[in-house]
Amino acid sequence: MMVAKPDIHVRRVYDEAEEQDGVRVLVDRIWPRGMTKVKAALDEWCKDVAPSTALRKWYSHDPAKFEEFARRYGAELEHVERGKALQHLRDLAIRHRLTLLTGTKNPDISEAAVLAQILRR
Repeated sequence: MMVAKPDIHVRRVYDEAEEQDGVRVLVDRIWPRGMTKVKAALDEWCKDVAPSTALRKWYSHDPAKFEEFARRYGAELEHVERGKALQHLRDLAIRHRLTLLTGTKNPDISEAAVLAQILRR
């Protein structure tokens, strides 16, 4: 029996919500600057899955550090609290199209991109 791969997308929370987004989940620890709850059009804010403050500050969205960031973040996701949050996202992805939202300028090198990779496995 073949199991369908989860349909997971990564977008900026600042981009207009689209019907095909499915369930919209913000995965940043910090609320995006200047964003209202209405404009964000979130289904939920899953801040427990976000990287630690120390890791986020070390990474500072430096493209040269992305691979190491992804490795360290993957290790953080094995901690109990983040693991529960990750499992929650997995459960959502099984039942719905899932759009992971981030406030970062380049979502391709964000924690949302790392999460999407993990969830698609």
